Amino acid sequence: MPDPLLSLCSLDAFYGDFQALYGVDLQVAQGEVLAIIGANGAGKTTLMRSISSLTRNRAEMVRYRGEDIGALRADEVAARGIALVPEGRQLFPSLSVEENLIIGGQIGRKGPWSLPAIYTLFPILQERRHQQSTSLSGGQQQMVAIGRALMANPDLILFDEISLGLAPIIIKDIYAALPGIIGEGMSALIVEQDITKALAVSSRFYCLQEGRVSLEGASATVAREEISRAYFGVA
Repeated sequence: MPDPLLSLCSLDAFYGDFQALYGVDLQVAQGEVLAIIGANGAGKTTLMRSISSLTRNRAEMVRYRGEDIGALRADEVAARGIALVPEGRQLFPSLSVEENLIIGGQIGRKGPWSLPAIYTLFPILQERRHQQSTSLSGGQQQMVAIGRALMANPDLILFDEISLGLAPIIIKDIYAALPGIIGEGMSALIVEQDITKALAVSSRFYCLQEGRVSLEGASATVAREEISRAYFGVA
């Protein structure tokens, strides 16, 4: 892949003495949607935390737009154009919906996303903008988390467990909104337990198994038998 937007180079990640990722290599092109799949505990969230520098690494392990960023602070990574929609949403409970969204825009990056744009994407948030964010339903909270990330006007957005714990009808709504979110050349990494949905919205995928890449390829052509072997570590 010529001049990828993001490259992970032999990425290792640790929590104290516990190693969560082992030599992960990954590349994302400008405008590409990449799926990250794998069982619970495979290292998917650690991967997202490493890219966004919530888990910091050696500088050269994470390269973005030709710059080594693995040792930067999370706010420095965000300022360069990487935004995370974290697992569990992690909204600020004392703040309203609108205040949570405004915080996402404090990075000050220019781009198409603003409060009116977020409210056009998710009209229910405009209706609930003065409510305490954590008083909303799970699906509406996920919309706030997505909107907060978009307010940073990122070039690369990371969705960690985008549909976890949501009702099927809400999941359908979130995925229906994705084309409008990822348009205009934005790149995205999507961590998703639902393999069918992950493959349907991505051009390529990486499967993690016990902290290692067990399979990668084109989402449209991979055989389900290959995924099952890679997902569960079955020979």
